[in-house]
Amino acid sequence: MHPDEIAAILESDGMTDEHIRLTYGRADSFSLAEDLYARVERRHPEPAAPPAGAWYGELAGCLLRGLVFALPGLAYVLAAPLLAAGHGRLGLPAGTVPLLAGAVTGWVWNQALAHRAYTWLGLGDRPAAARALLTGAPAGALAGAAVALAAAGSGEIPAAVFAAGQSLYLAAATVLLVLGRERALLCALLPLAGAVPAFRWDLPDALRAALLLVSLAASVAFAALVLRPGARRGAAGRGGPPRAASLPYGLFGLGSGLLVLHAGVSDTLVSGAGAVIALTLSMGPAEWLLHRFRDGSLTRLRTLTTAREFRRAVTGTLVLCLGGYLTVLLALTLVATLAWPGAPWPTLPRLLTLLLIGTVLWLGLLLQAFGAVTSAATVCLLAAAAQTVEPAAGPVAAGGAAAVLAALTCALLVRPTAHRG
Repeated sequence: MHPDEIAAILESDGMTDEHIRLTYGRADSFSLAEDLYARVERRHPEPAAPPAGAWYGELAGCLLRGLVFALPGLAYVLAAPLLAAGHGRLGLPAGTVPLLAGAVTGWVWNQALAHRAYTWLGLGDRPAAARALLTGAPAGALAGAAVALAAAGSGEIPAAVFAAGQSLYLAAATVLLVLGRERALLCALLPLAGAVPAFRWDLPDALRAALLLVSLAASVAFAALVLRPGARRGAAGRGGPPRAASLPYGLFGLGSGLLVLHAGVSDTLVSGAGAVIALTLSMGPAEWLLHRFRDGSLTRLRTLTTAREFRRAVTGTLVLCLGGYLTVLLALTLVATLAWPGAPWPTLPRLLTLLLIGTVLWLGLLLQAFGAVTSAATVCLLAAAAQTVEPAAGPVAAGGAAAVLAALTCALLVRPTAHRG
């Protein structure tokens, strides 16, 4: 408590300056408050120790989420021979445009939908969150399928059908992830492990299609089971968080998704896919490091006594967490290169670009976690737009975005008030 706060309490109790002079021999309430502040010993409680094994449980949960983020990539390995062959539009392989259109639509919609459902969960209303997902997930699946079909050209119908299934999966996965059913989603994705032999041997088309359909059907079935109680309770009532508040989260999903897609554009399909796999797998450790930064900052907020000490400590924690994430991303990139038959080693410029994109994604997620999602979304969208207009400017765009987000992060998160609440 500050001496001014003590003076305010004294005055609210009716103590006038004259009463204070006659009774306590001090000039006014501020003098008495400063005297009391100096005399009374202050004891701050030690921060509670985390439960034994808590860090392990958090890490295991985040790694599980990272795994379920990456496993759907095996669906593209299974589906590759079933999609249109040859060259398509914009210099891309045939079928790429509807696939990208459906994926980007799903990312934007489901990112915004997840935010709205998480907001209901934060308000303690799980049934309302389930009802929001029950309404929004099918609409997102339809939107992604419609966009993919509209973007399909001549001979790209198989790719558009696959993109429609992809949109349906994204909707089901959003439901399961938001409601904490990662293990159910992992079980639904297990059939995709059949893609591992496809790296070396040719599998029958019927087997490839069957594995894809079984995984998709299991994902949808698990999501329907989770949402079934919400469906029985009827439609959501009026009120709740405004829908417009979820728009910036959808835009952040658009910007970050486009950056990941740009990371996958390479001279060879193998090296591009390896970069995307590394980025998606790294999202699990990234989430855990975000928790570590949050917990470390709150601990320092309780133990440090000056704003300068707090600023220096939080900056150090930020550097360590970001450095840890980039180390994990680099290691995953090298592992993906070694594990993929015939994969070339990434060149230094591509590796640097990948690390810069990773920096943008992690800092953007950090700012989003602290409520600065509009700034993060704007920077990611601008970087993605620059890379789309001029692909050769990828390293410059990613580097500029990383520098801007780093400056925003340092300006915002070194303040103690950003960590309260």
